[in-house]
Amino acid sequence: MKENFFRSMTWLHTWVGLLVCWILLLVFFAGTMSYYRHEISLWTKPEIHQAVMQPYQHQQLQAQINQGQSYLANHASDAKDWHIEFAYERQPYLSFGWQEQPEEGQRRGKFHEHIITADGTDVVTEVRESRGGHFFYRLHFDLHYMPAKVARWIVGFCTLFMLLAIISGIVIHKRIFKDFFSFRPGKGSRSWLDGHNVSSVLALPYHLMITYTGLITLMMMYMPWGVVTAFDGDSRAYRAELNPQRVSVKPAGTGAPLITLSQLLPQVHSVWGDTPIKRIAVRYPGDANSRVSFYRNTGQAVTDLRTPLVFDGVSGEMLSAAKLPSSGARQTHDTLMALHTARFAEPILRLLFFICGLMGCAMIATGSLLWAIKIRQKQQKQLQLADKPSFGLRLVEGLNLTFIAGLPLATSAFFYANRLLPEAMPARAQWEINCFFITLALVGLIACINRSRRCWQLLFSVAAIALLAIPLLNVLTSGQGIIDNFVSAQWILLGFDSLCVLMGSLLGLIGYKLRVPKVNQARRTRRTSMPPRGQIAHVAKLEE
Repeated sequence: MKENFFRSMTWLHTWVGLLVCWILLLVFFAGTMSYYRHEISLWTKPEIHQAVMQPYQHQQLQAQINQGQSYLANHASDAKDWHIEFAYERQPYLSFGWQEQPEEGQRRGKFHEHIITADGTDVVTEVRESRGGHFFYRLHFDLHYMPAKVARWIVGFCTLFMLLAIISGIVIHKRIFKDFFSFRPGKGSRSWLDGHNVSSVLALPYHLMITYTGLITLMMMYMPWGVVTAFDGDSRAYRAELNPQRVSVKPAGTGAPLITLSQLLPQVHSVWGDTPIKRIAVRYPGDANSRVSFYRNTGQAVTDLRTPLVFDGVSGEMLSAAKLPSSGARQTHDTLMALHTARFAEPILRLLFFICGLMGCAMIATGSLLWAIKIRQKQQKQLQLADKPSFGLRLVEGLNLTFIAGLPLATSAFFYANRLLPEAMPARAQWEINCFFITLALVGLIACINRSRRCWQLLFSVAAIALLAIPLLNVLTSGQGIIDNFVSAQWILLGFDSLCVLMGSLLGLIGYKLRVPKVNQARRTRRTSMPPRGQIAHVAKLEE
């Protein structure tokens, strides 16, 4: 009975992990990158790397608000929305933005953002179009090139499978604490199993948290029956009761002067104290139904709540006091959302989240490689190297090569496209994304032809060189190098370049470890019948 139970759990762990592992690897990789989405977005705008960076300045808040209102009134008097974004730790610059009225057939109008220099005397208006780190953030739950709702159902299905794989993995780990300290390199499939166990167990609390909270973020989409029953299917009424501050109003069509925004600061401080203000949004400026919303910087708290203070844009009356949620369920949901997004994390904690995310990628990658290794060894024994491996094995090996070696290379292609594509190119931001997927597709095409160990080594080496050269690319395209960033204390840019060097070095080490020893090359030349081309497992078997 006990043996059958563990055998069933092993079967469940293997197949629920294998069937969706490549989508999960893409989701995990993009989600890990999105921990630094603001930092990536800053790097993708080299036009603002000089004379723009500044810290949040509470003493100049009123002057910046007045400057923003005056600038927007002169340049965007007919806009639908105004935005004043203040500098904070992850976006260290002041910007004024607005959204145009949507044209016929469009859902949203074009958005403009002008960035103010640190001394407040000049404005940077020409910034290249790029999705930056927000591409990775949306990719990890919206995928791409498909309707968002369909993509979220796919990601939710795969996430549920991952939760089952984690739980069943815990059950079948009879030596979970011993495996925590066990890694035996150079032992073929045993080494891959050790790598899978270590990456799984070492970050197990993170894996459980990120998988469960990932399902929680879209639980109303996956399980809407409570809302449907309580509100008779009226989702708008549900959202209005859940967050009345976000209930949109329509323009009155009657002109009315907008209140001086800085006059609202005393009321804001009476509610929030000296909490830093992150953003001011004005809806329908110059209309009798205009609304002004203040958003605070909640980066230091374990919360995802971004409830604003809402004022009447004409009279200045406070319409919403932005109270904290009184419901225990709402607070729990808010905390789980914050844990998933890590918006509260300080730099060191954010780096820890990033490392755990990479370990999640390693867990998925080693699991899929381990399956391919064992199946190839089994087929080699059965077929005695006489026939080609099965289609299923070749498919798994090709997908492994495509996603494991292709994702780092595709990411570097995205960064190179950001700097090398013409700035005036139509749909430039979309073409940056296209370069990411074109590179991934090219690696997939290579995987259809060649899945040998040398191919793995070549792809990892190219990705390593590409990442190691990114600081040089930054110098050539922005004039700011690692030394310049260090002298000017631009720690975000310095951290980005340093992380690229670190990841490039890691990929280079992997490529070096994958090199084919000369003794094995000589041994294979003496063979009269060549074995079928495989991936890492085949050569590892020959080495033993």
